[in-house]
Amino acid sequence: MDLSHSLRLVAPETLLSVASLVLLLTAAWLGDRASRAISVAAIAVLAACAALVAPALCGVAMGADVLAFSGQYSADAFASFAKILIYASAAAALVVAPAFFERMNAMRAEYAVLVLLATLGMGIMVSATDFLTLYIGLELNSLAAYVLAAFLRSDGRSAEAGLKYFVLGALASGILLFGMSLTYGFTGTTSFAGVRAALDGQLPMGALFGLTFVLAGLAFKISAVPFHMWTPDVYEGAPTPVTMFFATAPKVAAMALAMRVAVGAFGTQVGAWQQIVIFAALASIIVGALGAIGQDNLKRLLAYSSINNVGFILIGLAAATPKGASAMLVYLAIYVAMSVGGFVTLLMLKDADGNPVERVSEIAGLSRHRKVLAAVFAMVMFSLAGIPPLFGFWGKFVVFQAAVDAGLVALAAVGIAASVIAAFYYLKVVKVMYFDEPAGLAVGRSDWAHQALLALSAVFISPLGYLLTKWLGGLADGAAAALFHVI
Repeated sequence: MDLSHSLRLVAPETLLSVASLVLLLTAAWLGDRASRAISVAAIAVLAACAALVAPALCGVAMGADVLAFSGQYSADAFASFAKILIYASAAAALVVAPAFFERMNAMRAEYAVLVLLATLGMGIMVSATDFLTLYIGLELNSLAAYVLAAFLRSDGRSAEAGLKYFVLGALASGILLFGMSLTYGFTGTTSFAGVRAALDGQLPMGALFGLTFVLAGLAFKISAVPFHMWTPDVYEGAPTPVTMFFATAPKVAAMALAMRVAVGAFGTQVGAWQQIVIFAALASIIVGALGAIGQDNLKRLLAYSSINNVGFILIGLAAATPKGASAMLVYLAIYVAMSVGGFVTLLMLKDADGNPVERVSEIAGLSRHRKVLAAVFAMVMFSLAGIPPLFGFWGKFVVFQAAVDAGLVALAAVGIAASVIAAFYYLKVVKVMYFDEPAGLAVGRSDWAHQALLALSAVFISPLGYLLTKWLGGLADGAAAALFHVI
C-alpha cells in the first residue's frame, strides 16, 4: 500500500492539522480581536472536512481499499458517519461561543484552535484500527478538552472542572493503557484484526482482564456508570458552549470507538464483553434517571440525562449485531440534535443583564413571556424522554427493536421501564415552565446565530424528522455493514 494512497485517505485529518497550525499562528499575530474571524474560518474547515468524508459514507466504503498506513487507520463508511456528526457538533460549539464569551470579555482566539485540535483527535479515534492509533487520537482529543473545560480562567467553577477532568481523565488513560498492554501481551499484536484473529477460540484469563480494562477506560470517555462521576461537575463548571461540545462530539467519538474496539478487536469474544456492556447500559439508565430527579441546576440535569442516554445507546452495542450498530448510530444522530437544542436553549436563558439563568426554579413561568423558547425547550425535554411523536422516540424504538431481535428481551423491557422513571424529571422542567408562577428572570434576548441553530434542532427533533428515517437508516445500515466487514 503506497504512501500517496494513505495520504489521500487521511485528507480530513491533514486539513484539520494544517488549518489548526495556520489559525494558531494567526491568533498569535492578530490576537483576540481576530477571534470571530478565526471561528468562521474553523467552521469553513469543518465543512470542507465533512465534504471530504461524505463520499465514503454515501458509497459505503469498506474493505482493504480504505485502510491506510499498513492497516492502522480506516476511512470506511462507519468512520465517515461518526466524523460528520463530530464536525457538525464542533461547528455548533463554534457558532454559539462568541456571544457567550464576549459578554464576559473572555473570548480568546485559541478557542477555535482547541476545538479543531480536539476534533482532529476524535477523527483519528473513530478511524483507529490499531491500539496505538487509538491512544494517539484519544490523548490529542483529551489534552485539548482539558484546556477547554478550564477556559474561563477567572471562574473558579471552570478551573475546578478542568482539574477534575484532567485528574480523572489521566486515571482513565492509565486504565486503558494497562488493558492495552495486557491485550498485547497475550495476543502479540496491537492491530484490531490481529487481536481478533489471536482471540478466535479460547480466551486466556489475562486477555479477559485486558478486555475488561480497555472497556473500563472507554466507559470513562462515554461517561457510562460506574465511570460517570466526573460528568455532572464538569458539565456544570465548564463554560456552556464547551459543555455543549462535550455532550455531543466527544460522546459520538468515544461511542464509535467503543463499537469499533468491541466488534473489531474483540468480535470473536462477544460473550465475554456483552455482559459488561449490559451491566453498564442498565446501570447508566437507572443512575442517570434517578440522579437527575433531585437536580435544580439545568446543566447538571442535562449531564445526568447524558448518562441516561448513553445507557440506551449501549443497548444497541449489547445486541452485538449490525442492526444494533445501525440503531446506535441513528440514536447518536438524534441525540446530537437534541443535545444541541437543549444547550442552545440554556445559552438563550439570560437575565436582563445578560447573566446566565441555569436553575430550574429560575425558568418558572417561562412560557408566559418567552413562548417560542419555552415550546422548543419542552420539545427537547419530551424528545429526550422518548415521547412520541417527537423524533427522540424513534431513537429509542430502533435500539429496543435491535435488542429484541438479538434475543435480549429482558434488557429491552428494563430499558423501557427505566424510560418511565427518566420521564419524571423531563416533565418536571416542562411543568415548571408552563404551570408555576413566573420568576421573571429569563428575559434577556439572544442573537440570530442562536435562534437559527435552535430552529434547525427543533425542526430535526420534531415529527418532521420522521421524513428522514429511511435516509438516515440507510446511511446507518451502510456504516454498520462497514464496521462488521471482516477482511
